Amino acid sequence: MMRVFLVLLIFMLSACGGSRTVAPVGSQGYKYKTSTSQSKHKAWKTPVSYKVKRGDTLYSISWRYGVDYKTLAKINNIRSPYNIYVGQKLKFKSYTKTAKTSKKKVTTTKKTTQKASTWTNQRLTWRWPTKGKVISSYSKSATGRKGINISGKAGQQIIAAASGKVVYSGNGLPRYGNLLIIKHNDVYLSAYAHNKTLLVKEGQYVKSGQKIATLGRTGTQQNQLHFEIRRNGKPIDPLRFLPKK
Repeated sequence: MMRVFLVLLIFMLSACGGSRTVAPVGSQGYKYKTSTSQSKHKAWKTPVSYKVKRGDTLYSISWRYGVDYKTLAKINNIRSPYNIYVGQKLKFKSYTKTAKTSKKKVTTTKKTTQKASTWTNQRLTWRWPTKGKVISSYSKSATGRKGINISGKAGQQIIAAASGKVVYSGNGLPRYGNLLIIKHNDVYLSAYAHNKTLLVKEGQYVKSGQKIATLGRTGTQQNQLHFEIRRNGKPIDPLRFLPKK
Protein backbone atom coordinates (compact mmCIF):
# COMPACT_ATOMS: atom_id res chain seq x y z
CA MET A 1 0.00 0.00 0.00
CA MET A 2 2.83 2.39 0.88
CA ARG A 3 4.40 1.86 -2.56
CA VAL A 4 1.05 2.50 -4.27
CA PHE A 5 0.58 5.65 -2.18
CA LEU A 6 4.04 6.96 -3.16
CA VAL A 7 3.34 6.32 -6.85
CA LEU A 8 0.04 8.16 -6.63
CA LEU A 9 1.71 11.07 -4.77
CA ILE A 10 4.41 11.42 -7.42
CA PHE A 11 1.77 11.34 -10.17
CA MET A 12 -0.26 14.09 -8.46
CA LEU A 13 2.80 16.34 -8.02
CA SER A 14 3.73 15.88 -11.66
CA ALA A 15 0.23 16.82 -12.75
CA CYS A 16 0.33 19.98 -10.64
CA GLY A 17 3.64 20.99 -12.16
CA GLY A 18 2.27 20.53 -15.66
CA SER A 19 -0.74 22.72 -14.94
CA ARG A 20 1.55 25.74 -14.40
CA THR A 21 2.00 26.25 -18.15
CA VAL A 22 0.76 29.77 -19.06
CA ALA A 23 0.90 32.16 -21.98
CA PRO A 24 4.50 33.09 -22.98
CA VAL A 25 5.93 36.02 -21.05
CA GLY A 26 8.51 38.38 -22.52
CA SER A 27 11.80 39.38 -20.92
CA GLN A 28 10.23 42.57 -19.58
CA GLY A 29 7.75 40.64 -17.44
CA TYR A 30 4.55 41.16 -19.39
CA LYS A 31 2.67 38.90 -21.76
CA TYR A 32 3.81 38.95 -25.37
CA LYS A 33 0.24 39.66 -26.42
CA THR A 34 0.33 42.94 -24.52
CA SER A 35 3.68 44.18 -25.85
CA THR A 36 2.75 43.57 -29.46
CA SER A 37 -0.97 44.24 -29.35
CA GLN A 38 -0.82 46.16 -32.62
CA SER A 39 0.50 43.11 -34.49
CA LYS A 40 -2.80 41.31 -33.82
CA HIS A 41 -4.73 43.82 -35.91
CA LYS A 42 -5.36 43.31 -39.58
CA ALA A 43 -3.64 45.66 -42.01
CA TRP A 44 -5.75 48.44 -43.47
CA LYS A 45 -6.68 47.52 -47.01
CA THR A 46 -6.11 50.37 -49.45
CA PRO A 47 -9.54 51.48 -50.68
CA VAL A 48 -10.51 52.44 -54.21
CA SER A 49 -11.51 55.83 -52.84
CA TYR A 50 -11.76 57.62 -49.51
CA LYS A 51 -14.16 60.31 -48.31
CA VAL A 52 -12.35 62.96 -46.25
CA LYS A 53 -13.61 63.26 -42.67
CA ARG A 54 -13.27 66.03 -40.13
CA GLY A 55 -9.74 66.06 -38.70
CA ASP A 56 -8.15 64.29 -41.67
CA THR A 57 -5.08 65.62 -43.44
CA LEU A 58 -3.55 64.32 -46.64
CA TYR A 59 -0.65 63.09 -44.52
CA SER A 60 -2.80 61.15 -42.04
CA ILE A 61 -4.79 59.49 -44.82
CA SER A 62 -1.68 58.47 -46.74
CA TRP A 63 -0.06 57.28 -43.50
CA ARG A 64 -3.07 55.14 -42.65
CA TYR A 65 -2.89 53.25 -45.92
CA GLY A 66 0.88 53.21 -46.38
CA VAL A 67 0.88 55.48 -49.41
CA ASP A 68 3.34 58.28 -50.12
CA TYR A 69 1.52 61.58 -49.65
CA LYS A 70 3.13 62.93 -52.84
CA THR A 71 1.70 60.03 -54.85
CA LEU A 72 -1.77 60.50 -53.36
CA ALA A 73 -1.60 64.22 -54.09
CA LYS A 74 -0.54 63.61 -57.70
CA ILE A 75 -3.34 61.11 -58.34
CA ASN A 76 -5.90 63.64 -57.09
CA ASN A 77 -4.29 66.74 -58.63
CA ILE A 78 -3.67 68.32 -55.23
CA ARG A 79 -0.83 70.79 -55.05
CA SER A 80 1.29 71.93 -52.12
CA PRO A 81 0.42 72.79 -49.35
CA TYR A 82 -1.93 69.80 -49.94
CA ASN A 83 -5.13 71.24 -48.49
CA ILE A 84 -8.18 68.95 -48.50
CA TYR A 85 -11.77 69.48 -47.33
CA VAL A 86 -14.43 67.45 -45.53
CA GLY A 87 -16.47 65.36 -47.97
CA GLN A 88 -13.79 65.39 -50.66
CA LYS A 89 -13.39 62.06 -52.43
CA LEU A 90 -9.81 60.91 -52.86
CA LYS A 91 -8.86 58.24 -55.37
CA PHE A 92 -6.19 55.63 -54.62
CA LYS A 93 -5.60 54.34 -58.11
CA SER A 94 -1.90 53.58 -58.40
CA TYR A 95 0.16 55.95 -60.49
CA THR A 96 2.12 54.01 -63.10
CA LYS A 97 4.43 55.09 -65.86
CA THR A 98 3.31 54.40 -69.41
CA ALA A 99 5.02 51.72 -71.44
CA LYS A 100 6.32 54.40 -73.80
CA THR A 101 8.69 55.73 -71.12
CA SER A 102 12.21 55.14 -72.36
CA LYS A 103 14.66 53.01 -70.41
CA LYS A 104 17.03 55.92 -70.28
CA LYS A 105 14.44 58.11 -68.59
CA VAL A 106 13.58 55.42 -66.05
CA THR A 107 17.23 54.99 -65.15
CA THR A 108 17.65 58.73 -64.71
CA THR A 109 14.59 58.87 -62.44
CA LYS A 110 15.93 56.10 -60.22
CA LYS A 111 19.29 57.81 -59.88
CA THR A 112 17.62 61.09 -58.95
CA THR A 113 15.48 59.39 -56.28
CA GLN A 114 18.46 57.60 -54.76
CA LYS A 115 20.47 60.82 -54.72
CA ALA A 116 17.64 62.69 -53.00
CA SER A 117 17.28 60.00 -50.34
CA THR A 118 21.02 59.96 -49.67
CA TRP A 119 21.20 63.75 -49.59
CA THR A 120 18.38 64.14 -47.07
CA ASN A 121 19.61 61.27 -44.92
CA GLN A 122 23.03 62.90 -44.56
CA ARG A 123 21.49 66.14 -43.35
CA LEU A 124 19.01 64.69 -40.86
CA THR A 125 20.36 63.99 -37.40
CA TRP A 126 17.98 61.71 -35.52
CA ARG A 127 17.63 61.44 -31.76
CA TRP A 128 15.65 59.21 -29.43
CA PRO A 129 12.10 60.59 -28.97
CA THR A 130 11.90 59.50 -25.31
CA LYS A 131 13.75 57.54 -22.63
CA GLY A 132 12.96 53.90 -22.02
CA LYS A 133 13.46 50.33 -23.15
CA VAL A 134 12.49 49.13 -26.62
CA ILE A 135 9.82 46.50 -25.94
CA SER A 136 8.73 45.82 -29.51
CA SER A 137 10.92 45.99 -32.60
CA TYR A 138 10.20 46.82 -36.24
CA SER A 139 9.11 44.04 -38.59
CA LYS A 140 8.77 44.37 -42.32
CA SER A 141 6.27 41.51 -42.55
CA ALA A 142 4.29 41.59 -39.27
CA THR A 143 1.14 43.72 -39.31
CA GLY A 144 1.16 46.53 -36.77
CA ARG A 145 4.92 46.48 -36.17
CA LYS A 146 5.94 49.23 -38.56
CA GLY A 147 7.97 50.99 -35.91
CA ILE A 148 9.25 50.45 -32.38
CA ASN A 149 7.54 50.61 -28.99
CA ILE A 150 9.37 52.28 -26.10
CA SER A 151 8.17 51.74 -22.54
CA GLY A 152 8.03 54.62 -20.09
CA LYS A 153 6.15 56.37 -17.30
CA ALA A 154 2.90 58.21 -17.90
CA GLY A 155 3.53 61.90 -18.49
CA GLN A 156 7.23 61.70 -19.34
CA GLN A 157 8.27 63.94 -22.19
CA ILE A 158 8.22 63.03 -25.87
CA ILE A 159 10.53 65.09 -28.06
CA ALA A 160 10.86 65.61 -31.81
CA ALA A 161 13.36 63.10 -33.21
CA ALA A 162 14.41 65.69 -35.81
CA SER A 163 13.38 69.19 -36.85
CA GLY A 164 10.33 69.56 -39.07
CA LYS A 165 6.72 70.62 -39.51
CA VAL A 166 3.75 69.05 -37.70
CA VAL A 167 1.42 67.76 -40.42
CA TYR A 168 -1.01 65.86 -38.18
CA SER A 169 -2.07 66.28 -34.56
CA GLY A 170 -5.11 64.32 -33.43
CA ASN A 171 -6.67 60.95 -32.67
CA GLY A 172 -8.45 60.08 -35.90
CA LEU A 173 -6.36 57.02 -36.78
CA PRO A 174 -7.60 53.84 -35.06
CA ARG A 175 -5.08 52.05 -32.81
CA TYR A 176 -2.69 55.03 -32.73
CA GLY A 177 -4.45 57.00 -30.01
CA ASN A 178 -3.26 60.60 -29.70
CA LEU A 179 -0.92 60.87 -32.66
CA LEU A 180 1.59 63.35 -34.06
CA ILE A 181 3.13 63.17 -37.53
CA ILE A 182 6.11 65.37 -38.38
CA LYS A 183 7.34 66.07 -41.91
CA HIS A 184 11.10 66.51 -41.91
CA ASN A 185 11.52 67.01 -45.67
CA ASP A 186 10.04 65.66 -48.91
CA VAL A 187 11.35 62.16 -48.12
CA TYR A 188 11.06 61.52 -44.38
CA LEU A 189 8.15 61.60 -41.93
CA SER A 190 8.06 60.44 -38.31
CA ALA A 191 5.11 59.52 -36.07
CA TYR A 192 4.56 59.49 -32.30
CA ALA A 193 1.55 57.48 -31.07
CA HIS A 194 -0.33 56.65 -27.82
CA ASN A 195 0.46 60.05 -26.28
CA LYS A 196 -1.30 61.24 -23.16
CA THR A 197 -1.31 64.86 -24.32
CA LEU A 198 -0.33 66.60 -27.56
CA LEU A 199 1.57 69.85 -27.08
CA VAL A 200 1.94 71.04 -30.69
CA LYS A 201 -0.54 71.83 -33.44
CA GLU A 202 -0.76 71.15 -37.16
CA GLY A 203 1.29 73.59 -39.19
CA GLN A 204 3.68 74.29 -36.32
CA TYR A 205 7.42 74.00 -36.91
CA VAL A 206 9.39 72.17 -34.23
CA LYS A 207 13.10 71.84 -33.53
CA SER A 208 14.97 68.62 -32.88
CA GLY A 209 14.68 67.83 -29.18
CA GLN A 210 11.67 70.09 -28.61
CA LYS A 211 8.99 68.70 -26.27
CA ILE A 212 5.96 67.82 -28.39
CA ALA A 213 3.86 65.47 -26.23
CA THR A 214 3.68 63.46 -23.01
CA LEU A 215 3.81 59.68 -22.93
CA GLY A 216 0.58 57.79 -22.39
CA ARG A 217 -1.47 54.74 -23.31
CA THR A 218 -4.22 56.03 -25.62
CA GLY A 219 -5.11 53.38 -28.19
CA THR A 220 -3.11 50.68 -26.39
CA GLN A 221 -2.94 48.70 -23.13
CA GLN A 222 0.15 50.08 -21.42
CA ASN A 223 2.17 53.28 -21.15
CA GLN A 224 4.45 53.39 -24.18
CA LEU A 225 5.47 55.39 -27.22
CA HIS A 226 4.97 53.88 -30.64
CA PHE A 227 7.53 55.55 -32.93
CA GLU A 228 7.76 55.24 -36.71
CA ILE A 229 9.91 56.64 -39.49
CA ARG A 230 8.70 56.48 -43.08
CA ARG A 231 10.68 57.13 -46.24
CA ASN A 232 8.61 58.05 -49.29
CA GLY A 233 5.55 56.65 -47.52
CA LYS A 234 7.10 53.28 -46.63
CA PRO A 235 7.90 52.24 -43.04
CA ILE A 236 11.57 51.64 -42.24
CA ASP A 237 13.34 50.41 -39.12
CA PRO A 238 13.89 53.41 -36.80
CA LEU A 239 16.83 51.65 -35.15
CA ARG A 240 18.79 52.12 -38.39
CA PHE A 241 18.66 55.88 -37.83
CA LEU A 242 18.58 56.38 -34.07
CA PRO A 243 21.95 56.64 -32.26
CA LYS A 244 23.10 53.55 -30.41
CA LYS A 245 22.55 53.65 -26.66
